[in-house]
Amino acid sequence: MNLDDIQSVIESAKARDGGRLLEFVRGCAPKATEEEVVEAAELAVEVIDSVPILLARAAQAAEERKLRVVVMPLLDHAARYFIDPVDLIPEMTRGLAGLLDDTYLALRILENMNRGPEPLFEAEFDEPLRFLRRLVGTSISSRLDLASIRALEDVSTHVTQVWQEMGHSA
Repeated sequence: MNLDDIQSVIESAKARDGGRLLEFVRGCAPKATEEEVVEAAELAVEVIDSVPILLARAAQAAEERKLRVVVMPLLDHAARYFIDPVDLIPEMTRGLAGLLDDTYLALRILENMNRGPEPLFEAEFDEPLRFLRRLVGTSISSRLDLASIRALEDVSTHVTQVWQEMGHSA
């Protein structure tokens, strides 16, 4: 997982945005006032900007708790989707709005990892995900929810393979 690459994608999308995020938000909330649209766009940028920080916190917590074999493949999955320009809302043509799906998937993966009696690290995912779900729509968010579950299944398969290999070498 390369956080510098994710940060570069964010900065590049910001540089190319040209008001596309505002247009996107306007389209999602046609009855919103201009002030509400600007406020929502600013919040979207804050949530997008939080992704590298949250991924770094998750990686650090995984390291501290010796859970790298489980956590890093999930973080890599989120990072790959973020860096890959071909996704549900492409950032090449949509600017910052194109990072909303990437951000949603990253947060869903992190939220899924944090479920259970002892979260991996402290973070709030409900509000940002609810906000992003309204922006990207239920069709895209449902597809990304499934992608986050598939990522967990892939990691489960990977961990099982590692466990079996360790058993054979013992």
